[in-house]
Amino acid sequence: MAESLMDIKRRISSTKKTGQITRAMQMVSGAKLSRIEKQSMAYQLYADKVAEIVRHLTVGDVFKQISVGGNSADPLSLNNILQIRDVKRTAYVVLTSDRGLVGGYNSNILKAMMDIFKKKYNNDKSKFTIISLGATGTEFFKTRGYDISYEYRGLPDVPTVEDVAPIVKSILQLYQAGTFDEIHVCHNHHINSLVSKFTDAKLLPLEAPKDTTMEEEHIASEYITEPNPEEVLSAIVPQYIESLMFGAMMDAKTAEHAASVTAMKAATDNADDLISDLSLHYNRARQAQITTEITEIVGGAAALE
Repeated sequence: MAESLMDIKRRISSTKKTGQITRAMQMVSGAKLSRIEKQSMAYQLYADKVAEIVRHLTVGDVFKQISVGGNSADPLSLNNILQIRDVKRTAYVVLTSDRGLVGGYNSNILKAMMDIFKKKYNNDKSKFTIISLGATGTEFFKTRGYDISYEYRGLPDVPTVEDVAPIVKSILQLYQAGTFDEIHVCHNHHINSLVSKFTDAKLLPLEAPKDTTMEEEHIASEYITEPNPEEVLSAIVPQYIESLMFGAMMDAKTAEHAASVTAMKAATDNADDLISDLSLHYNRARQAQITTEITEIVGGAAALE
């Protein structure tokens, strides 16, 4: 019985230490979540405005005035961004975390990607390639033999534009070289602290919007572009592409931190419940031991009379 009580005490002590770790990790992830949520909301105002301008400049006659053709050494040139090709191969930018302890965050993304590959391509690996941002996704796809055109690990918990710029340039260089003809960005979209939703958004090539309203066409017709629409778009579109990628990374990181907070809270709550159950078990075992000792003492005293 003594050994049993010691085992229970060891389990209680071990579980308390684990609970302290998960509680600390929950607080750290919560601080990161609070920080990145503020930055993401502030950045979204800029991204929405850039998207609005690009949308207006690519509506109707404004877009038709732009001559796209030829080739340019700059992967961010207007030619390389707007030129539409026959889609022979599609690249999927998949954003996952570099580490675990984030609940179902990564599994939701990877399951959704496998569904896309199966339903859209019947798992024909020659028709798509993967741009993996995050160690979890990279290892997952490598072990299953998928082609990875580009991988990046170690994205900061709160990324900056400077962190994203070289990644975007590398991806666009592959696009310019003809490694693939279309780019999609796939990640978990942060809705709130408890909910995230997988999203698949087309990044390139950029096309003129088809679902425009009369109001948008009217606004576009009143745009005054100097020296011409092509020059203006040449300056704005690269910023637009970078803003989409940066926004996706911020969104994915926000969802990751939210998932980590939820996972660590669940782990901490489970640790507390387990400690409560073990403490109750220990007290009952201790009470039974004391009762047995008292019975033995009483029995011994009675035998001496």
